[in-house]
Amino acid sequence: MIKEIKKIQNNNIDSLNLEDNYLSIQLSLDGFSFCIYNKIEDKVGVFGVYEFENSTGSPFQHLENVKQLFDQEKLLQHNYKAVFVTHFNNLVAQVPQPLFNKNCLTNYLQYTVKVLEDDFIAYDELSNSEIINVYIPFVNINNFLLDIYETFVYKHSSTVLIENLLNQYKNLEGSFCFVNVTGHHFEIVVIKNKKLELFNFFSFSTKEDFIYYILFTAEQLNLNPEEFELILMGDIEKESELYAIVYQYIRNIKFYTPNNDNLKLNEIASHSHFTLLNQFK
Repeated sequence: MIKEIKKIQNNNIDSLNLEDNYLSIQLSLDGFSFCIYNKIEDKVGVFGVYEFENSTGSPFQHLENVKQLFDQEKLLQHNYKAVFVTHFNNLVAQVPQPLFNKNCLTNYLQYTVKVLEDDFIAYDELSNSEIINVYIPFVNINNFLLDIYETFVYKHSSTVLIENLLNQYKNLEGSFCFVNVTGHHFEIVVIKNKKLELFNFFSFSTKEDFIYYILFTAEQLNLNPEEFELILMGDIEKESELYAIVYQYIRNIKFYTPNNDNLKLNEIASHSHFTLLNQFK
């Protein structure tokens, strides 16, 4: 079953003439989100977030959920100027470019991810650092999207996240810890003295899990909770229990502020849906 979490439409954008618009999609095992961007107006025209309530983790069920959503959401069936897709999962590892060999992709994942013999492994080159993101995409969904759009650009969600954060913080000294929450998962990015120090992906069930992983990461990197800056992004608000428990343990907390406010709708918090909205840059 597909549950609509949020659907927002900008009435100033003509949703019937979308050939000059751009479509951004984010895929995860338990959800799907998309937005339509009008470059001429420099505005988001449509924004939708959906949850797959019957997600089993199987590739077959995942594909069936996506197909069902495409059947009911007619906006996804249009032609677009360009289509961008991100894969949000924990099947990823970062490799320093000098050590990277495209013939050894399985080796980079085998110690942290269960790699099957027939898994397709992809990689992204981060444009602003000597880092290669090696990951397993949802290849059956990619094949389905090829039938719909014929061509599109796809990346791992962490590629878009890390690239954009490095661009924004490349001139700032100090340590910055970013926590990007998506449902019951979060990505954590640490930038120290203008370079990527760490990326990791966690799943959590309780607020205690959430703060434990953040404090554990800080401890491993010798970050003092009294000193480093924690920047919150995604599905977290000041009134939430996640924020409340973080506030108990970490002194310097703030929400992420985007460079471009035009890629926002009033109904969407400015710190949320970072990856989905930053594919257009």
